[in-house]
Amino acid sequence: MTDDAVPDLRASDADRERVADILRDALAEGRLDMEEFSERLDATYQARTYGELEPITRDLPAPGGSAPVVSLSKEPARGGDWAGRIVGGEDDGRSSWAVAVMSGFQRKGRWTAPRRLNCFAFWGGGEIDLREAYFADREIVINAVAIMGGVDIIVPPGVEVVVRGIGIMGGFDHREAGVPGDPGAPRVIVTGFAFWGGVGVQRKLPRAERQRLREERRREKLERRQARGELD
Repeated sequence: MTDDAVPDLRASDADRERVADILRDALAEGRLDMEEFSERLDATYQARTYGELEPITRDLPAPGGSAPVVSLSKEPARGGDWAGRIVGGEDDGRSSWAVAVMSGFQRKGRWTAPRRLNCFAFWGGGEIDLREAYFADREIVINAVAIMGGVDIIVPPGVEVVVRGIGIMGGFDHREAGVPGDPGAPRVIVTGFAFWGGVGVQRKLPRAERQRLREERRREKLERRQARGELD
């Protein structure tokens, strides 16, 4: 790996596909056998950072050349047209609140997340799914209060998350905080209070992208089975 590479930076789907293409070429050229190809391909799709991707192709040549692959680019390919998803506009008073009292609420699909969204869950639960959402501003605040209940917040890759909530006999999930965001991507600030409850933050691919990756893996497995059959 070169000195200016960033091993802890999150890899994109395009970066994983680039490594997968190198592995396919290496299999076709006889540099990898089927078993090693399968192991490396599985590691590629499970990798989350550049540091996890780089060793997979360290001993293989770049496509169309004989030199080894030294490292991935310092600036990863970024997915998603963030400028098109930050739409501005005034907040609708109804859309800026989400309440669950012994019940539940959901905000998901193609909706517009306001500049400040106040969530309250008492003996109930709520889900804020931002994977396909539009954003009223470059920075939005989700103020979540969970009392003997819970609020789950789902963000797509590339979005920066800042967690500032306070928990008493409860807690806020900080695992996704501190991950650098894509250039131009929204910033989500999670604040609030949890008492005998919790506010969780998860980072997931959009459903369409997850389905595409599942289909690609299914095709890869089918091709491996077919190749084994031809070898036998």
